[in-house]
Amino acid sequence: MFGSNYYALVAGFREYALDADTKGFDIAEILAEVEESLSAKDWQTVELLYTYYDCENLVARYNGSSAHNGLGRLSAEQVVAELQNPQHLPHMLATVIRAYADTESEYAEGVDTDAPFAISLFAAYYEMCAGSSSRFFKAWAEADRTLRNVISALVARDRQSQVALVTVGGGEVVEQLHRSSAADFGLRGELSYIDALISAMDEQNMLEKERKIDAIRWSV
Repeated sequence: MFGSNYYALVAGFREYALDADTKGFDIAEILAEVEESLSAKDWQTVELLYTYYDCENLVARYNGSSAHNGLGRLSAEQVVAELQNPQHLPHMLATVIRAYADTESEYAEGVDTDAPFAISLFAAYYEMCAGSSSRFFKAWAEADRTLRNVISALVARDRQSQVALVTVGGGEVVEQLHRSSAADFGLRGELSYIDALISAMDEQNMLEKERKIDAIRWSV
């Protein structure tokens, strides 16, 4: 994932498993240790990874919710400030915010402001990820986008709403999600986890559903 190898850093980490006891797991503490050890360029990759949660928080606040995921790099107060006048966000995300604030401005020229704000913001986020210099991170982000798109499509179909309104970005998988009426969206040969994901989405216990989706994410 990084341009340099950090053997001592990795060797010092505790071992974590999906079903392990999370007592003592402090992500803020881990990130602080990681930041101290990484080069500035490699730390930018970590920050981009966690910018996903800033996008979550921006979307929540934009839609009138006060919900805030602490994994984001911006505080709740900073999220509010960035929506009003983006100063600290990456350029592509700031452009989306400015475009939705004024759909007649120059910022809106390259942004589809007819789409939901969340779709445009996350599309910009994943485009940033695709431009990363880290091949591992680029592959991870693409796999993450695909998994989330399939989940969103399954939810949309269950609610009898338009799949096209909830998928982010383009590509063959997204096109298949838009046009297929098959139970697996015709993706069984494309995504090895599609059957497991459909089964997970049918789970009524929310904690168990999240556990199953996390297991799929770990296997991708």
